[in-house]
Amino acid sequence: MDFGLTEEHRLLQETVRNFVANECPLSRLREIYDSDSDFDETIWKGLLEMGVAGLLIPESYGGAGLEMLDLALVAEVLGAGAVPSPLLGHSLAALALLEGGSDAQKERVLPDLAEGSRIAAIALGEGAGVWDPDDLTAQIVDGTLTATKHYVTSADRAALFVVALSEGKLALVDADAAGVKLEPVDSADRTRRSFSVTFNETPAEELAVAAGRRVRDAALILLAADAFGGGWQLVQFSTEYAKTREQFGQKIGEFQAVKHQLANMAIDIEPARGLFWYAAHAFDHIRDESAQVAAIAKAHLTDRYAQAARDAVEIYGGIGLTWECEIHIWLKRALFDRAYLGTPDVHRERSARLSHFS
Repeated sequence: MDFGLTEEHRLLQETVRNFVANECPLSRLREIYDSDSDFDETIWKGLLEMGVAGLLIPESYGGAGLEMLDLALVAEVLGAGAVPSPLLGHSLAALALLEGGSDAQKERVLPDLAEGSRIAAIALGEGAGVWDPDDLTAQIVDGTLTATKHYVTSADRAALFVVALSEGKLALVDADAAGVKLEPVDSADRTRRSFSVTFNETPAEELAVAAGRRVRDAALILLAADAFGGGWQLVQFSTEYAKTREQFGQKIGEFQAVKHQLANMAIDIEPARGLFWYAAHAFDHIRDESAQVAAIAKAHLTDRYAQAARDAVEIYGGIGLTWECEIHIWLKRALFDRAYLGTPDVHRERSARLSHFS
C-alpha cells in the first residue's frame, strides 16, 4: 500500500512552488507586507491561470474537480511562501456552495468562482472568539440578515460573502448589497488582512443545506496545511542561517545547543505531515472520521508552527524580531493560524469529545 503522494500531487505542488518562487520572492513579499493592501493582482491572476481558485469545483462548473488533499497541498506551498492571496476564503466559499447550495445556486455562482471573475470570502466568527457553528447566533429574518462577523479575510476584495448562521446554516450575501459595512481589523498577519463585516438588514439568501460544520472542518485542514508549510520553511531558513552566521569565530550551527534546537524543530514538524494529509483524505473519503482528524490536525500543526517560529527567532538572535528580518512575517502568520477558528486547546477538547474520551 502506498501512503505517499501520487505523481499528479507532486507535479501540482512543484508547479505552484515554481510559481511562488518566481512571483512572490522575499523581495516582493516585503513590498506587499509594507503596502496598504495584501492583494497582488499578478499573484492572484497566476493562481487563477493554474486553476487553483476552482480546484474543488467540478468540471461541469468550470473547475478542476479535484479533492481536498489537492487543495491542502497547494495551501502547504502557499504557507511555505507566506503568500498573500484571497484563496482561503474563496475556496471555502466555493466548498460551501458545493456542500450546501441548491442546483440553481451552484449554477449561478460556481462558474464565476472557478474562473475568478468574482472573489468570494467566508464570514464565520462572532463576538470574542465564537467560531463553533453550534454557538453562532446570526439568522435570516424576513429575507434579511443583521449581524457582525469578525476576522473576515480579504473582505475588501470580495464580491460575494458566504456567511455562517446558527445551527450550521449558511447564507449568500452580495458584497455591494444594502447594509454591508467593512471595518479593518488591526491584526498582526499582514499577509491575510482581516475585517469586521457588519450586515444591517442586508438581503441574504440561505443555502439549501446546513453545511457550516463541513466548511469549518475544511478550514481547519487548510490552516493545518498552511502551518505545516510555514513551519517547514522556518526549519529551512534557520538551518541555512546557522550555516552562515558566525559567533566567537565559528558558525553558530557548529554549537551543540543550536544543533539540538534545529533537530528538535525538524522532528516536531516533519512527522506531522501525515496529519493534514490524512485529514484531507478523510474529508472526502472517511466522513465519519473527518471532524475529529481535522480538529487534531489543526490543533497540533498550528501549535508546532508557532513553536517553530519562536525557535527561529531565537536562532536568528537579536535581529529575529526586527522588521528587516523576514522571520517575523512567518511568526505573525503562525499566530494567525493558531488563533483563527479556535486555539489548539479548543480543538483538542473537540477531538477528545468526538473520540468519546470525554
